[in-house]
Amino acid sequence: MLLLHGLANSASLWDACVDHGLEASGAEIWTAELPWRGDSVFELSAQGDVVPYMADALRAVPGGAGVVVAHSMGANVLLEFLNRRLEKGVDPFTEFGIRGLVLVSPFYRRSVEDFDWQSVASSVGGFARIMTEGIRVHSAGRLPEDILRGLGERVRDRVGAYGWMRFFETYLGTPRLRTGLFTVPCLVIAGEHDFAAPPEEGRALAADLPAGDFRLLEDCGHFLMIEQARRFADLVVQFVSSSSAAGPHGGPGPRPPWEHDR
Repeated sequence: MLLLHGLANSASLWDACVDHGLEASGAEIWTAELPWRGDSVFELSAQGDVVPYMADALRAVPGGAGVVVAHSMGANVLLEFLNRRLEKGVDPFTEFGIRGLVLVSPFYRRSVEDFDWQSVASSVGGFARIMTEGIRVHSAGRLPEDILRGLGERVRDRVGAYGWMRFFETYLGTPRLRTGLFTVPCLVIAGEHDFAAPPEEGRALAADLPAGDFRLLEDCGHFLMIEQARRFADLVVQFVSSSSAAGPHGGPGPRPPWEHDR
């Protein structure tokens, strides 16, 4: 199982759900530190298209990626990467040994007409808020509100316009996704109170995937793998054990410096 984080986060995003039972899936769990992680996100301005980097993460897991669990921007970059391979006539699921997808808090719109200027304005206007929410959840409420807001604005400024554009480009590309070709089992999980990636978008994505299933976690928002760690882990374990995503695991192999066996 390969775990992929979102914008301005890191592999530590998954610590709580791993500690609360994700390993019960029986899978060897790997996490990737991606180019849009918190300590390198400023470099996105020089990297341009970040989608090709997904190949490195998928290829680095010995024996195939297995079940890929991806959050937020990580989920959208993954979808865009797989879609590009499909457009070239390549089966990326066989190519990278992907047996199933768990898409967590993804952004998705079916039609290009669903994007208007208000969509852009809302995303830009709410960007500091979602950065603040991430810090709030990670800190478990130990920081006062004024400190949280200040830190959220600092992260927003560190991500910058280029970092935000890398995210929004993948969002704008979702109407072009050839979802009918994503034939592996897919579980889409959304948080009931997610103001960044509305749950109805996750529900629509699941409906458009041939083997898609949707689950809504109550009483949580965008970072549900922390807010509802045990319930989240239970959903993923159930998905792996009850679908054809279950399968033999690859053997041990070399570990790239940015990839960590958990």
